[in-house]
Amino acid sequence: MSKQGHSVTFFEKDAPYYRSHRDLVRPSFYNLELYDDWTEVAPRARAAVAQCDCAMVTSYCPDARPAADVILASRAFSVFYDLDTPVTLDELSRTGEVSYIPAYGLQPFDLVLSYTGGKALAELSRQLGARRVAPLYGSVDPNLHRRVPHDPTYVSDFSYLGTYAADRQSQLEELFLRPARKTPEKKFCIAGALYPADFPWTSNTYFVRHLSPPQHPAFYSSSRMTLNITRGTMAQMGYCPSGRLFEAAACGTPMVSDWWEGLDEFFKPGEEILIARTSEDVLDAIELNDSELHRLSRASLLRALTEHTAAHRAAEMISLIEAGA
Repeated sequence: MSKQGHSVTFFEKDAPYYRSHRDLVRPSFYNLELYDDWTEVAPRARAAVAQCDCAMVTSYCPDARPAADVILASRAFSVFYDLDTPVTLDELSRTGEVSYIPAYGLQPFDLVLSYTGGKALAELSRQLGARRVAPLYGSVDPNLHRRVPHDPTYVSDFSYLGTYAADRQSQLEELFLRPARKTPEKKFCIAGALYPADFPWTSNTYFVRHLSPPQHPAFYSSSRMTLNITRGTMAQMGYCPSGRLFEAAACGTPMVSDWWEGLDEFFKPGEEILIARTSEDVLDAIELNDSELHRLSRASLLRALTEHTAAHRAAEMISLIEAGA
């Protein structure tokens, strides 16, 4: 957005976990306002919103409700961006409220964006009153994610990058751990956080406890193939491409993914991505020769660079805002 001539100020609560893993520490192309307490930063937030054309609050923002009040009390074009729509709707159905959704719902916002498309969009309108909803999917910055030299730490025949989640475990067992047990001569590598002590590791599975964002290109570039697994609530909704898919594609790494409705809208199965429903599908993929994998990775790289970059998404967002302003 900055390259397109827009000025951006981003307010982020200085949470301990993100403090130690922050990927942009001293941004030169936008304003980053770190804060400890909302009451402390609220006057600065109000001043920033009063001077802007568009103001946005996102899901999982710790102070989403008071931030939404500030935005909706201003003259700025108001946007709510739900980066976790299936999680939002699941929580709403179970408890009747979501901590980052205002008590009055999403009806007052001029635009509601969702990281998930498909039927999730209609549910945001039906259950939370959103008047105008559009998808704004994940993306990749090819300046940050691109092919780099192999790193011996991450070299593997098959890899998986993702935080541990209970509702991904059955798929991880079927599509990663079972193939690992059946091919002890291959090297499998998992990178992520929150894996429990009793996780069923195999003798040929290697673990990287936390992989900071700047290391993602080295991880993918060192993987002969990589796996994408979607959380259960996301897969049920469909149209939920993880940013990891676009990162791997931009790094020229062949991808295997579980199936969910709408996946073929982002990458063409069999030509740009391989679909695995069972461990046997993964084993077949692992046995592909280098020329077949190169063809696959070249096709997914081209698709990512022509349709799924951060510049594409920024342009989409500005177009949606201008159409509704």
